[in-house]
Amino acid sequence: MKDGPDIARIASLIGDPARANMLTALMAGRALTATELAHEAGVTAQTASSHLARLVAGGLVQDRRQGRHKYVTLASDEVARVLESLMGLAAGAGHLRTRTGPRNAALRKARVCYNHLAGEMGTVLYDRMHAVGALATLGDALDLTESGHAWLGRFDLDAAAFARGRAPLCRACLDWSERRSHLGGRLGRAVLARIESLGWAQREGQSRVIRFTPDGERRFRRLLVD
Repeated sequence: MKDGPDIARIASLIGDPARANMLTALMAGRALTATELAHEAGVTAQTASSHLARLVAGGLVQDRRQGRHKYVTLASDEVARVLESLMGLAAGAGHLRTRTGPRNAALRKARVCYNHLAGEMGTVLYDRMHAVGALATLGDALDLTESGHAWLGRFDLDAAAFARGRAPLCRACLDWSERRSHLGGRLGRAVLARIESLGWAQREGQSRVIRFTPDGERRFRRLLVD
C-alpha cells in the first residue's frame, strides 16, 4: 500500500462534471442552497444531495444552517486556491467550455474569483501595480513593496489593517480568460471589497459577474493611470 495523501480521492470528487459545476458556482464566494446547486449542476435535487454529501465528506464544502434553511459554501480558502489553480491549468491547456451566452462577455470583463477581482479589470489592476512597483516578484512569491503600501492609499486602504491572516497577503492567480495573472490573497480581497463599498461595482445576482457602473469604471481606470 502506498503511503501519503490520497490525491486520487480528491481528484475524483472534483472530476465529476456535476460536482465540478457545483464547486465552480461556489467560487462566486456566496453560500448557495442545495436547490440552487442542483440547478447549476443540471441534476435533480436528490442527485444533488448525494453529490453534496460526498463533497462534505471529502472536506471540499461545508453546510451552514440559517434558521430552517441550509446553505453550502466552500470549506476553506485552501479549497478555493486549488480550484483556481485547476481552472488556470485547464484554460492554459485549452480545455475551455464552448457554451456562450449573454454573460460570456461580462464574465470575461469582470467577475469574482471566490473573493477577489478577476477578468480584464482584475488583470489591468495587477499589471498596473507591477508597472508602478507596488508589487514585487521574488521567484514564485509575490509581495507588496514599501511603495505599494503608499499606492494603496488610492483606494483608502491600509495594508496594516489586514496584514495578518492565514491566506497570503498577495498572490498571483492565473486568469482563465485573460491568460495572465490577477491579484489574489488578502490584498485582492480587500481591493474588491473596497470597490464594492465605493459603489463602483456590484455582483450580479448569484452569478460570478461583477458589473461596474459607467462612473465606477471611469474612476477605477483613472485611479490606475493618474
